[in-house]
Amino acid sequence: MTDTSYYVYALKDPRNSPALPFYIGKGTGTRSYDHLVRPDDSIKGQRIKEITLAGAKVLVTRMVDQLTEAQALKVEAELIAAFGTIETGGLLTNAVLPNGLGAKVRPAIIVPQGVREKAQLGLNLLKEAVLEFAKANPKGVTNSDTASLLGLRSDYGGGSKDYLSYSIIGLLMREGRLAREGTSKRHVAQVI
Repeated sequence: MTDTSYYVYALKDPRNSPALPFYIGKGTGTRSYDHLVRPDDSIKGQRIKEITLAGAKVLVTRMVDQLTEAQALKVEAELIAAFGTIETGGLLTNAVLPNGLGAKVRPAIIVPQGVREKAQLGLNLLKEAVLEFAKANPKGVTNSDTASLLGLRSDYGGGSKDYLSYSIIGLLMREGRLAREGTSKRHVAQVI
């Protein structure tokens, strides 16, 4: 039986008329309201606090119900791409671009609207999968383990086939979420 308990939701600012979304997410259960209980220090959390301090209530709107997780991810990515993030000139506070990345502009290259957000959403999913894989293996995982067991190997040009997993591991190490175990080739999940 397929799990269709996922939904896609928007957090909207009621101080605008019509109320405009400032965050798009996916979840199950009470996920859409969890942000309001303890707003963090992110741009989204700051917006929630501003709305509350102004005496208003954040509007929570379920946009699509009864989705599988894969369907919810696709709808979420499409909506984030359509509305755009503040970092790319759009409305949303979603943090899909890692700090310090994606800032280069190349005038000769066309980047269609929403493509960067889709790529960053996909990258975040890959990073979470690699991190979950590492957490499930407390003795650590190698790049080869990650590439072959998570299906991240490439056969492009017959060269090295593990570049994608090396890149993901490198990003997780830079974020302090993975660390190399001594001089071995194993990477261990860090508790943050």
